[in-house]
Amino acid sequence: MSNYTKTSVAGDARVELHDKLALTGAEVSVNHLPAGGCVPFVHSHKDNEEIYGILEGRGKAVIDGETVELAAGDWLRLSPSAKRQFFAAEDSPIGFICIQVKENSLGAYTMEDGIPH
Repeated sequence: MSNYTKTSVAGDARVELHDKLALTGAEVSVNHLPAGGCVPFVHSHKDNEEIYGILEGRGKAVIDGETVELAAGDWLRLSPSAKRQFFAAEDSPIGFICIQVKENSLGAYTMEDGIPH
């Protein structure tokens, strides 16, 4: 049995990696919106914060009624209760990754959780 799982998401408009990678502690999605496109709904969460990384292009997020401009290289963390919707710019597609984890669940990170071999 292998200690890793690999998949490809090249060319997909939206992919949730939970099932593809057998994730047990997070949900990760890879998203691509065409120029002028948007996520067709406003949403929030009960328990999970979301971390968005903008991989390419430009757009905006409307968060609790406030517009936040986004461009490649930007990262954004949203609390569970934030009402959010994402849009590509009219003249640019946008590609982003969304990492969803339970808020306040991180017990240790990087050097504290790593085991040197």
